[in-house]
Amino acid sequence: MPDAIPHSAEIPAPHSTPRDRLLDAATRLFCKNGINATGIDAIVSAAGTAKTTLYKIFRSKSELIEAVLEAEGKVWRGWFIAGIETAATPRDKLDLIFPVLKKWFGEEGYYGCVFINAVGEHPKDETRLRAITMVHKSVVLGHVAGLARAAGASKPDYLAHQIGLLMDGAIVAAMVMRDPTVADAAGQAAAALIDEACGPRLRRTRRSGLQGDAAALAKESLSSVD
Repeated sequence: MPDAIPHSAEIPAPHSTPRDRLLDAATRLFCKNGINATGIDAIVSAAGTAKTTLYKIFRSKSELIEAVLEAEGKVWRGWFIAGIETAATPRDKLDLIFPVLKKWFGEEGYYGCVFINAVGEHPKDETRLRAITMVHKSVVLGHVAGLARAAGASKPDYLAHQIGLLMDGAIVAAMVMRDPTVADAAGQAAAALIDEACGPRLRRTRRSGLQGDAAALAKESLSSVD
């Protein structure tokens, strides 16, 4: 299982530039306090830059928000995919989704999903942030669908969509309730869906056991004939 999720603001750069510092400061403040509650003055103060520097690099707060989302999305996807890929089989990787999320939920600096938060804070007819969010979700669900296909799901895209809904629900519930164990309940629901789509683990294990018993009886019968 991976270490704690590294926010883009926590990844050290060899040479910190004003752009790096502004992105770092904006990421921390947006995640903790919200986008609308965080003003430009607070960002430039935390970054140790001038306001003119911010507008020269990003031109507007909206452009800065988009840059933060793209950077955070790249880091989160790398962390999440690396975490579930530590399991041995596609089925095991699917089963690891919610234990990995639970680790994230338990972090002191867990403030929910930056994409869900951003879309929730803006007008519902806003299109740019929604488009960036959908790109992020398509990458995550595409990876889950690939695992579902490899695990034998007859409708891998549909199973990935079901798991994605459980992921989003758990992410929001963990933020509201401050309770990492919501991942356990979501994981149990996901396991039921995976069993239905890919076949229960118990059934396969039992079948293997029966086959082993039959082989043992056959061997014993042959020994008796000899």
